[in-house]
Amino acid sequence: MITRLLRPMAVAGVLAGFISLPALGQNEPIKFGKIDERDLTGANFVADSAAEAVVLCDFGRTRFEVFEGEFRYVLERVTRIKILKKSGYDWATVHVPLYRKDGNSEKLSNLRGFTYNLVNNQVVKEKLEQSSTFTEQTTVNNSVRKFTLPNVREGSIIEYTYLVSSDFIFNLHDWRFQRSIPTRWSEYRVAIPEYLDYKMLLQGYEPLATQERAETNTQYTIAGSDPVVAQVTNYRWAMKDVPAMHREPFMTTPDDYVAQMDFELAGTRMPKQGYRSVTNSWEKINQILLEDDNFGGQLGRGGFLKEQLTALLAKNPNAPERIAAIHDLVRKAVKYNGADRIFATTTVRKAYDQHNGSAADINLLLIAALREAGLQANPVLLSTRDNGMVNQNFPLLSKFNYVVAHVALPEGKEMLVDATEEMIPCGMLPPRCLSGTGRLIMPEAAKSRWIDLQPTQRHMEYRQVTLTLDNRGGYTGKIHQEHAGYSGVSTREKLQKNGEKKFIEEIVSSHEGWSIPKYTFKERELLHKPLAVDYEFTMPGADAPVGTIYLSPMRQFTDEKNPFSREDRRFPVDFGAQVDETVMLTIQLPAGYQAEELPKPSIVDLPDNGGRFSYTVADNGQGTVQIASRMSLRKPVYMAEEYAYLREFYNRMLAKQAEQIVLKKKS
Repeated sequence: MITRLLRPMAVAGVLAGFISLPALGQNEPIKFGKIDERDLTGANFVADSAAEAVVLCDFGRTRFEVFEGEFRYVLERVTRIKILKKSGYDWATVHVPLYRKDGNSEKLSNLRGFTYNLVNNQVVKEKLEQSSTFTEQTTVNNSVRKFTLPNVREGSIIEYTYLVSSDFIFNLHDWRFQRSIPTRWSEYRVAIPEYLDYKMLLQGYEPLATQERAETNTQYTIAGSDPVVAQVTNYRWAMKDVPAMHREPFMTTPDDYVAQMDFELAGTRMPKQGYRSVTNSWEKINQILLEDDNFGGQLGRGGFLKEQLTALLAKNPNAPERIAAIHDLVRKAVKYNGADRIFATTTVRKAYDQHNGSAADINLLLIAALREAGLQANPVLLSTRDNGMVNQNFPLLSKFNYVVAHVALPEGKEMLVDATEEMIPCGMLPPRCLSGTGRLIMPEAAKSRWIDLQPTQRHMEYRQVTLTLDNRGGYTGKIHQEHAGYSGVSTREKLQKNGEKKFIEEIVSSHEGWSIPKYTFKERELLHKPLAVDYEFTMPGADAPVGTIYLSPMRQFTDEKNPFSREDRRFPVDFGAQVDETVMLTIQLPAGYQAEELPKPSIVDLPDNGGRFSYTVADNGQGTVQIASRMSLRKPVYMAEEYAYLREFYNRMLAKQAEQIVLKKKS
């Protein structure tokens, strides 16, 4: 089965039917060792001039064979890349991931490589030396084979080829058609015998240039059976002129959107045996987790906190207060070490005693403490924004990397709680966890379900500004600003990291000519309240009075550039949470001056009630002008189809906020 994933959390449907061919007789798109010398000149790369390198061709072919009675697969790969700039030299260092488990390991062999340079109009070819290769162990089960092609310079072509043989048929390598540099041609072929049933998922937004399927026959000798002739399905996919995938503002990991083919072994149907499903179900994953000592085994081990919890429960009679108090206890007791896990790395007791732990150590401790206090708490698995989305149609535990607490409240209400972050209040998830949906793991598997991770808080910023102008165009001012929700989190974290003095110095440095003689911070420790910052500032004017003052005051308190500079976008804009920004500005005019030109009021709406920008100006005729600017984005995520509207929304808002006020001295 092949499906295509078009956007996070949504399988869009089955791909168009394959072209049936009698056999895949096409020539290989690349011959190792035989380059097109025209590619060594610059003439072929006008369209790619902005890129640091270009993949000329990436060709992979996987076949299955029987070794000692068991299936294994062999991947053969040939890759050729043109280096265009010095910044592209890193493409000459290649990383090949390899997996091992239970005494078996993937093996890389037949590694060869060349670098081609044009010297005095002659092609010079240099060979990859084995001394330039080494293996790095990254985890218990994973390693990386690294090698570097020699004598790379601007204009070089590098190419390499290798074989990977693997006993792990469940771990059939995915094929990535798209990289962070352009690709002229990427092609993958795989020949799958009828005994192996794979689900195939084509992800991304790039079209296939080629999509073919043909049936052939191959003889195998499988353990426990005589030689048999099996039907083999030969697949071929290719993409042409694939653009580079770049990280853009307000997106999760690019891995969510890159064009690639994923494989998952669904089941086997060996000779003389029935179909055997090997795909996990969500119910089976639920059971595996609860029976694991490093997950379910930790959830009932909060008894060592009984004395502290008894005191907390006496002080806090209702459920929300108790949850907040326990969250506070765990948050302050164990410092998050930055490791995102779903399984505990130690017991919850040791994590508490050592005052340090992973996300799993901390949040499984939190759940154990909540249960010990008599609250109905259960774990929620999720994948963080940088780790990539989870496809609900593919029950894979490996796609998750994080766990938080779910607490059931009276009247059918519920709360998601995370205790890893010092600056985040109870009931609010860290920004990294705002990734769509999570899986609630219940004691009864049938009650497990998907949980919406949409945040209850917004990015909220409020500024109240008073400017007093003088007749030279200078001004003094007072500002009261509040940061609430996720803005409060990020601002508190910045304040904690930099300190108050440096925090204010950064404000000064971003406003040319400003000085800030006085400032105060309020509600730094009360995490459930907005962080308030009050300061006074001055801006000198000209050396002598001026008859006309030109002023763009909103530019001092709003963004100057549209974050959405590209004309189009193929994937969603993901803010994580709704956004609300307000500036209330009062301008006291110098004596004897009046407003000659003022911006006109404006309202800009996004379609389907997706957001609004409003801008109003009032001149009371008594020497005071008031401006109110408010931007509200009412959705955390905007689909690619909405991008043009969102980009234009920002263009109009920024243009309006940049408009000048013209003040003139009365005659």
